[in-house]
Amino acid sequence: MSEPHRKKSPGGAAPARRKDASGSPLRLASSAGRWAVAATVLGSGAVFLEGTVTTVALPTIGRDFGLGMSGLQWLVNAFLLPLSALILLGGSLGDRYGRRRLFIIGLLGFAAASFLCILAPSFAALLACRVCQGIFGALLIPNSLAILDALFTAEDRGAAIGQWAGWSGISTAIGPLVGGWLADTFSWRWVFACVVPFALAAAWIAARRMPADEPSGTGTVDYLGAALVTLGLACVTGALVAGKDLGGLPAEVALGGAGVLLLAGFAVVEHRTAQPLLPPDLFRSWQFSGTN
Repeated sequence: MSEPHRKKSPGGAAPARRKDASGSPLRLASSAGRWAVAATVLGSGAVFLEGTVTTVALPTIGRDFGLGMSGLQWLVNAFLLPLSALILLGGSLGDRYGRRRLFIIGLLGFAAASFLCILAPSFAALLACRVCQGIFGALLIPNSLAILDALFTAEDRGAAIGQWAGWSGISTAIGPLVGGWLADTFSWRWVFACVVPFALAAAWIAARRMPADEPSGTGTVDYLGAALVTLGLACVTGALVAGKDLGGLPAEVALGGAGVLLLAGFAVVEHRTAQPLLPPDLFRSWQFSGTN
């Protein structure tokens, strides 16, 4: 993304450049730089791994809890829906209250939710834990990338983000292989256990080795926009996944229509609020619009 589009994050605040103990931006070759990359790679990698490692364990989970296709779809969506819908809010909260702080909170919450998935006695409990995984993942993912953008010198920033992206892609790709092996060798509960050490290690590194940033502490957080986009996506997803079970075509139309109206309301709010969750000006960039 070009520099003009980098000056403001989705929350609307300009990112403050972080510095090491000497007051200078970090270099990738430095010890502090390597620790920072390790923390962000481990943390975001745990979320990306969890996004795919569960997939191959779904049949086993379905047999244990007596789930049909709709139940298995919700088990996936319970994680992906809050992760995708709240990721903009997570970035905005990081701008206001500190990216490292939100990153660590997200890691600890994600580790706790993953551990509770291991102990889930019922499908409802597992579903609730999956929702919590998605919520805390939405706090750590955008802030892991924002940390790298704000922490490194201009010369090393691209390489640091490239390492983050590369390792994140690897963790996503190996998820099905690891999940299948764990489910076949031990139990489906181990597919949730495998990410806990990575999240805890990333939290420790971030707390002990990563420079703290100074939160802006100013402006407002677009909670209304976050509520509208989250509810809108939930309604549309519900219409596609569970509309048939909830009453067929009338339920699908009602849920889908409500979702479209809520998402339209989100677009209106983003154009009118002073500090939007998703600044409409970003879509003036053909690169941004095309990629999304």
